[in-house]
Amino acid sequence: MKFLFDLFPVILFFGIFKWSEGNADAAQALVSQYLSGFVSGGVVTATQAPVLLATAVAIVATIAQIGYLLLRRKKVDAMLWVSLVIICVFGGATIYFHNETFIKWKPTVLYWAFAAALLISQVLLKKNLIRSMMEKQIALPDPIWPRVGFAWIAFFIAMGCLNLYIAFNFPTATWVNFKLFGGMGLMFAFVIGQSILLSKYIKDPDEPKT
Repeated sequence: MKFLFDLFPVILFFGIFKWSEGNADAAQALVSQYLSGFVSGGVVTATQAPVLLATAVAIVATIAQIGYLLLRRKKVDAMLWVSLVIICVFGGATIYFHNETFIKWKPTVLYWAFAAALLISQVLLKKNLIRSMMEKQIALPDPIWPRVGFAWIAFFIAMGCLNLYIAFNFPTATWVNFKLFGGMGLMFAFVIGQSILLSKYIKDPDEPKT
């Protein structure tokens, strides 16, 4: 459930973009009605409307996520706050300048923010965030955890680079598909591959740590 909750803004972005592609005039009318005050010049073309409408919905969805957690008095993860700042800054720039370049950078900035947080924590603060999140599920020898952390850092850096390649070398519709299905698929593949590689190190959690 948490996985779908985390993906909520991405799923909405995808759904609204796809609907807008097939209903460009309706999307343009919605953007003109509700977003024209936030758009430089106040005029949005039918071609620009799908990504602008999808971006606006994603911003609202991210705010709603945090609002829901606060109302339920649940902890809001630090990276969700980071995600909110990034989507508001890059999404807001996309809407104001009616330029999709900014929102295309958003996943990369988020991936690299994840990588930076893991790297700083592991190298400078001597705290392995991946271990903190995973050690209740799996027990690994102490020397293996830093490798797991660096593997995730490398993965997030690579995902950021791949997002930029897809975003600026393929049509926007292709990037939108990759943003949801490609990103999710690669994440699953990475987790499964890492699990297979780590299986030989996994030990009984009741055994003393080495």
